[in-house]
Amino acid sequence: MSETYTSTARVKTDRPGRYGKQLASHFGKKISANWDADSDRGHLTFPSPDGPDLPSTTCDMIAGDGVLMLSIDGASDAVERLERVVAVHLIRFGAKDELEVEWTRSGGQGSARFTSADLEK
Repeated sequence: MSETYTSTARVKTDRPGRYGKQLASHFGKKISANWDADSDRGHLTFPSPDGPDLPSTTCDMIAGDGVLMLSIDGASDAVERLERVVAVHLIRFGAKDELEVEWTRSGGQGSARFTSADLEK
């Protein structure tokens, strides 16, 4: 079983609430997702691809002043996969704003950076 850890990103944008809401709306078509406009917070729950009895991976979203804060918690392999999934969707939604997403993993497990160039991969 994979080790569990957290990966966080602070995405600079003038419209953090808009992008948080858009991520929740988009992913909400397939997974459990919500966005509360009053608190500018949201949550995504990605079920384990290995079965319903295994732990899910979550992504918390908080819109702050000029930043959308993201935090993914789960098994290491799922976190690494979902860093790309969440980042690529967010970058695609914010193409006009040229968003960049840089994840930092807990416990010195590294980092991952995604830009519009990653949309072509």
